Amino acid sequence: MKADSYQAIMAQRNEIMRQSVGIDYQKYATGVLAFDYEGLMADTGYDIDRIREVQRRTAVGATPLVELPNLTRLARLLAPSGHGARIFVKDEAANPSGSFKDRRASLSVHEARQRGYPGVIAATSGNYGAAIASQAAKAGLRCIIVQEAFDSQGIAQPEIAEKTRACEAYGAEVIRLSVGPELFYVFLKLLKETGYFNASLYTPYAVQGIETLGYELAQQLYERERVFPDAVVVTHAGGGNVTGTARGLIEAGAIHSRIIAASVDLSGLHMASDHDFNRKSFTTGHTGFSLPFTTWPDRADVPRNAARALRYIDRFVTVTQGEVFYITQALAELEGLERGPAGNTSLAAAFVIAQALREEQIVVVQETEYTGAGKHPIAQLNLARRMGIEIRRGDPKAGKPGQSIVIPESPEQLAVAEVDLMRVRHSYLHNALQSLQKQDTLTAADYAFLAAETRLDPTTVEEMIDELIGQTG
Repeated sequence: MKADSYQAIMAQRNEIMRQSVGIDYQKYATGVLAFDYEGLMADTGYDIDRIREVQRRTAVGATPLVELPNLTRLARLLAPSGHGARIFVKDEAANPSGSFKDRRASLSVHEARQRGYPGVIAATSGNYGAAIASQAAKAGLRCIIVQEAFDSQGIAQPEIAEKTRACEAYGAEVIRLSVGPELFYVFLKLLKETGYFNASLYTPYAVQGIETLGYELAQQLYERERVFPDAVVVTHAGGGNVTGTARGLIEAGAIHSRIIAASVDLSGLHMASDHDFNRKSFTTGHTGFSLPFTTWPDRADVPRNAARALRYIDRFVTVTQGEVFYITQALAELEGLERGPAGNTSLAAAFVIAQALREEQIVVVQETEYTGAGKHPIAQLNLARRMGIEIRRGDPKAGKPGQSIVIPESPEQLAVAEVDLMRVRHSYLHNALQSLQKQDTLTAADYAFLAAETRLDPTTVEEMIDELIGQTG
């Protein structure tokens, strides 16, 4: 077997990962499934004050909290009497590369430099690549970004192409691949060959970098209104955004703020499918990532994912592609803010959620992102038409991912669909059991861990696991 063959590299994945992040994940194992999550997070040595100081040095964070009075007034016109919460947004487009991902990147790149790594590598097709490249440039480190960029016909999504240009502008080397299993192999091979730091989205550093977002959000609102938010709506994909924001809110004392995760409904599309790759108009913040990562976070590119969204979500909703396109235009025309699609996923949900809350309550959309030619709705809709997807106006719920996008004709057509969190928890426990070897036996530590992961009491977890074991024989 050749030293750089697929089989050889995959056989070395655990050692490559350990060398590239400097974390011995095995030391945190407390059972066959359980690990000391809080210990993993604490051992980085970063508290909220130190993270904020690191980010201040590279102009990350301290972004404005902006009220959206015109969207609030529109929501109140549609809401029952006395309802229609005030809507605020944390304008993360003010970060150096234009998104909250700068927070993740800042701490990861800082850690790489502190540990003496010559460079950083990240496997990402979106904003995180630009953020890592930007922070690496500030730190004087080399940077490689590996992108899953196009399908087998060579068709690239305009948003991903835009991120390629951004990464290269910051001086990064970009390796573009077609959709398929070779991404992880190439990523591992590069880590082994270069000795660079693995700036994964899922290390403790990447997740802790987002904690300042939740912390700032809570502090800014309290200083301005003397209250914490009633609800914080978070665009949900791989789980880091939810996890970091929630942990920051808790650190700031906003323990009663409800965390509402929002994703674009792309059900029926497979993210690793060459056929489906360009039949989605959103590269992140959709169910193709959020559901798999919520039901099994350790499918990540590190042994233990620091993003554990199910621990923090109070409610999980989806919106359609058409609704996000609609609210994107509404934000621009009513509030004078032209922002990209990722943050507008949670804005579409927040607009609906605000109508069910009282007027004195406050809902915060926890991020925006910059927009550009590749992220603009016109570019996304043009690609959809090229792929044979029908674009029309009407009831957005009539849209079928990969077949049609239906853009609302009026704001009262926006709605959210509830994701059953108990079903999600059930799927998580099912995946946990599937990961076990025949000789593995769950311990009390494992049951306690699973209870924390699912926010259920240990007795309920035991009952659900017994039921699952009975179903599988």
